[in-house]
Amino acid sequence: MLMTRSLTMLCLLIFTALSCTQEELVDTGPTIAVIPKGTTHAFWNSVERGAQKAGKDLGVNIVWKGPLKEDDRAQQIALMEQFVSEQVSGIVLAPLDEKALLRPVLSAKTNQIPVVIIDSALEGVVGEDFASFVGTDNLQGGRLAGQHAVELLQGSGKVVLLRCMIGSASTTRRENGFLEVVTQHPEIEILVDNQYAGATAGEAIQKSEELLDFLRQADAIFCPNESVTFGMLVTLRKHHLAGKVKFIGFDASNELILALRNGEIDGLVVQDPERMGYEGVQTVLRHIRNQEIPLRLDTGVKLVTTENIDDEEIQTILRTD
Repeated sequence: MLMTRSLTMLCLLIFTALSCTQEELVDTGPTIAVIPKGTTHAFWNSVERGAQKAGKDLGVNIVWKGPLKEDDRAQQIALMEQFVSEQVSGIVLAPLDEKALLRPVLSAKTNQIPVVIIDSALEGVVGEDFASFVGTDNLQGGRLAGQHAVELLQGSGKVVLLRCMIGSASTTRRENGFLEVVTQHPEIEILVDNQYAGATAGEAIQKSEELLDFLRQADAIFCPNESVTFGMLVTLRKHHLAGKVKFIGFDASNELILALRNGEIDGLVVQDPERMGYEGVQTVLRHIRNQEIPLRLDTGVKLVTTENIDDEEIQTILRTD
């Protein structure tokens, strides 16, 4: 009698465990890994917010994991390899390097794991080597910065461009777009355009200090991402140049928005990172479900100045909390 009762209880426990496991498998849905370039900048916080919102809306498990610094190619490659070995349903990747990340993306394809590229371009054929590109028209973003610089300078003056990093496709295109516009004006002199700030604001501060003699001569400065813009701002403040030299940055954080309002920055070219994160997840999910997706999806870019900063559309994009 006791043995019969024990066997009954054991069967009930096994049935309950199996039922729970099956229920969990039904409820969990597909798992999509989202790998940003880094995890410290306000920009990536907004991308994550969009990705997590998409996960909630679409019934997808989001695993958010990226390098701490935006120059750690080895760690980003290792994360790609990890998620491929774990056989996630799909990957959304913002590649740190347009060449170095191609191999792990092709490995994901071989393992039948679709990859959607966001933010920064990857060498390879979209629609073949990876499913889609979702992000900003970075060349156009650079052009917006260049056009604003030309207007601020009224067509003549001296300009400093502090670049970000070699291999970063997104910032390279912004830099190229900026130069494409300003070099059309013969009375604008480019003082510096071949110096790289590096991956962090600290490195950008150091490089800005090294360029101080040029900054003192400059009439306008352009920086192509959040960390370089902030590093330059710190240096300009330290040497009492903030507000005296025209300064155009890229991306937005609370500190940069405040500097724009205070007149220390004359323009910020901003993306829509929350939309980028959302659309990246949605696009890879549609691909998994064999639904039609665009090869390229432009998530938009805007120039923000003191004249339009309080517009509702701009305020929605600038939300950094």
